[in-house]
Formats: sequence, structure tokens, C-alpha cells
Amino acid sequence: MSVLDKDEAVLTVLLERLEKQTLPRLFEMQTRADRGELLNDADLVFLEESMREARQSEALVIEHPQYQRLAGKLVDLYKAITDKALANQEREST
Repeated sequence: MSVLDKDEAVLTVLLERLEKQTLPRLFEMQTRADRGELLNDADLVFLEESMREARQSEALVIEHPQYQRLAGKLVDLYKAITDKALANQEREST
């Protein structure tokens, strides 16, 4: 298997997991955070793990620039969720 074939196989798996597992969960968390709800411990663990996976995929995205826009939008989504969740947590703490 060539490096290109291996990259494509890995990208296919990552994109499928992003579509079927990660994005639905992130959008659900974003909706709850936008409503002012706090994220629970399981949400925070999921965010941490999915952000770690995204960082680990960085080199692959650099090698395949057609995915850079998607990766940027994913980073923006993580930031929006974490910013809102932090604001909600700070509001609850006061």
C-alpha cells in the first residue's frame, strides 16, 4: 500500500467518524451551550479527546490541502463551543 493509498484510507475513516459521530455530538453540545446550559463531565472528556484527535490529524491535513478549509471550520466550532461553555460556567459561578 502506497503512502497516498494509506493517507486516503485514514482520511476516509476520519471523515466518516467526523460525519457520523463527532459532528452530531459537537452540534448537540453547541445547541445546549447556546441555550445557556453547562456542559457535563462526559461532554468535556469528549471535547478533549476529539480536539486531541484533530491535533493528531494536523500533519495529514497539511499534506492534503483540500481538507484545510474543513479543518479550519472544525477549529472554529471547537472554539465557539468552548467559549460559550466557559461563559456559561463563569455565569453559574457568580
